[in-house]
Amino acid sequence: MDMRILKCTVNGKEVQVGYDPRESLLDTLRNRLHLTSVKRGCEVGECGACTVLIDGVATDTCLYLTDWAQGKEILTVEGLQAADGTLHPVQQAFVDEFAVQCGFCIPGLIMSTVEIANSGKTYTRDELRKQLSGHLCRCTGYQDVMNAVEKAVEFCHERVGADETTTA
Repeated sequence: MDMRILKCTVNGKEVQVGYDPRESLLDTLRNRLHLTSVKRGCEVGECGACTVLIDGVATDTCLYLTDWAQGKEILTVEGLQAADGTLHPVQQAFVDEFAVQCGFCIPGLIMSTVEIANSGKTYTRDELRKQLSGHLCRCTGYQDVMNAVEKAVEFCHERVGADETTTA
């Protein structure tokens, strides 16, 4: 078998791991790096369960070859929590708004919300729905998820604004 070595950053740590060149990043993250927040869903880029941030962009890892991740910065839900155990503001918003049901789709939704919150842009509820349209959830009517996304985006924008005024 032809094996290669992936060298990239995952959740802030330099990583080197062997992989098959035909392997999806989903398989590498779950099976080789044991990052189980990355879920195997549809495997055709339709459900969003495998979403992580690659260089800050929400990406379906089921469609992304591990080969393409060379030198990239990858962030999964496991990398969001602070060292002291404090949840990331996006995670906290999902908890506060009761947007967590079975948990299967939630990691992908959280990662897409992190990208949205990091954009610094303000979105209408309809624009947020469109941003999250690549995610499927069987447990909710999406209302709590949308409330959580709005809360997270608002909080992250407020925090950035506060940081700017304290450094000015």
